[in-house]
Amino acid sequence: MQQLWYKNAILYCLDVETFQDSNGDGIGDFRGLNSRLDYLSGLGVTCVWLMPFYPTPNRDNGYDVKDYFAVDPRLGDLGDFVDFVEAAENRGIRVIIDLVINHTSIEHPWFQAARESPSSPYRDYYVWKKDKPEDADEFLVFPGFQETSWTYDRKAKEYYFHRFYEHQAELNIANPAVRNEIRQVMAFWLRLGVSGFRVDAAPFLIELKSLDGAEVDEPYEYLTEFRNYLSWQRGDAILLAEANINMREAPDYFGSGDKLHMMFNFVLNQHVMYSILKGHALAIREGLYKPPTIPNKCQWANFLRNHDEFPVGRLSKSQQEEIYEAWAPEESMRIYDRGIRRRLPPMLEGNEKKLKLAHSLLLTLPGTPVIRYGEEIGMGEDLSLPERNSTRTPMQWSGDSNGGFSTANRDKCIRPPISRGKFRYQQVNVAEQQRDADSLLKVTEQMIRARRENPEFGTGEWQIVETGDQHVIGHRCGLNGTVVVAVHNMDDDQRTISLDLADLAGWSFQEILSDDAYEIPKTIESAIDVGGLGYRWFRFEQKE
Repeated sequence: MQQLWYKNAILYCLDVETFQDSNGDGIGDFRGLNSRLDYLSGLGVTCVWLMPFYPTPNRDNGYDVKDYFAVDPRLGDLGDFVDFVEAAENRGIRVIIDLVINHTSIEHPWFQAARESPSSPYRDYYVWKKDKPEDADEFLVFPGFQETSWTYDRKAKEYYFHRFYEHQAELNIANPAVRNEIRQVMAFWLRLGVSGFRVDAAPFLIELKSLDGAEVDEPYEYLTEFRNYLSWQRGDAILLAEANINMREAPDYFGSGDKLHMMFNFVLNQHVMYSILKGHALAIREGLYKPPTIPNKCQWANFLRNHDEFPVGRLSKSQQEEIYEAWAPEESMRIYDRGIRRRLPPMLEGNEKKLKLAHSLLLTLPGTPVIRYGEEIGMGEDLSLPERNSTRTPMQWSGDSNGGFSTANRDKCIRPPISRGKFRYQQVNVAEQQRDADSLLKVTEQMIRARRENPEFGTGEWQIVETGDQHVIGHRCGLNGTVVVAVHNMDDDQRTISLDLADLAGWSFQEILSDDAYEIPKTIESAIDVGGLGYRWFRFEQKE
């Protein structure tokens, strides 16, 4: 099971620059992050996912990498990174990092060398054309913020390809020299102690049609190549992919368990959010059944909100419109013609019962939960910030200046802490919630503890449990003679249901966790109550 550690991990995603500033310059850093490890350990986190911390011009939140083998000087140095990894390991916390390998910053030395001459060995590290392709302005990743996917470079006297912003030149993954560079990047960070990588924009690693000379008959074999090298370097390291794909493609990404270890489940996420909006469980059921069966070694990663926009494209057109109308009625709340640039708590108007219900779903639905920094306390957004920066404000630790993030003047902070409205740091912060046993933070901490004590949720075989009520979703996960059951009421009103668990008759059972003090049923055939927006977790064991 040690090799499958990721199936029962509690992942926590954070950006070093917005988590904790240690030296008063207004920018979070590794020493500051190190000082907050006890908080993460107390929350129950077992793996930290670090967003890009490499040297960067920082025109795209660090995803425009200038050097893959160093730490951005604003955040510290390699020594600070190693100190953090070792301190995390001492607390039983693994570290995975972003692997941004589909593009680099145009300030990267590879791109600068590629511009020098057509004969430069780095020229083929990127994708060039003498003439701008006719479809250069179609299929833009960032419509409204990106005018073309081919930009003319005066020094090179050719157009270079970029799926994203023009300052992020696309790497030519079809070039063996580029793949060798990627292997070196992976080896470097694995040797420094990381337990794997979150693979940014994974579909673009295998969509090679724009790359001249690329062999595209078996494009997914690139994933096998990366996986084999990863496992050779460190046997328990993982690849977690960002891939918002049609579920028909999922088997190609997982293979027979020899490609990706994990992928984010965008389909289930969007169906869970729609069920929360509508107050019934039908969409969650649909979202659970959409993914295909995957190899036992593989796992879906579940989340409530990721660090980018909240996409809605895996829902029907009518469902998308309902979500937009409810949660993004103003055009300024939407982005890229495909999503919402808001955090979950403001979308739910700070309704704590809904937020706790959402966290209970996150921690029990089949897959590995991924928590984004600040979600555990219900942080909000700042829509005055451009694009996706609205949801990337500093962590709110206390009611002190800048929310305890930094001692710098507010205007020196990497982004201004949220200081107005319902979600201001003076009201929403860690310190306040640690003193309140019923706070979102303390309840989430309790849920995480229960999840870790019941690993069947992560590794067991799951099934829907019929409840006889479309507002209440029940599911079970079984492993080695133990079954855990979770029940969630999506409606505002209390519901009385019965659970179809006839095959567990005669088993002993207990309630693990619930949102209220309910009467414990005498038998599994008994009717049970679930309060409005409530949840109940049960554990069943075979009697000897």
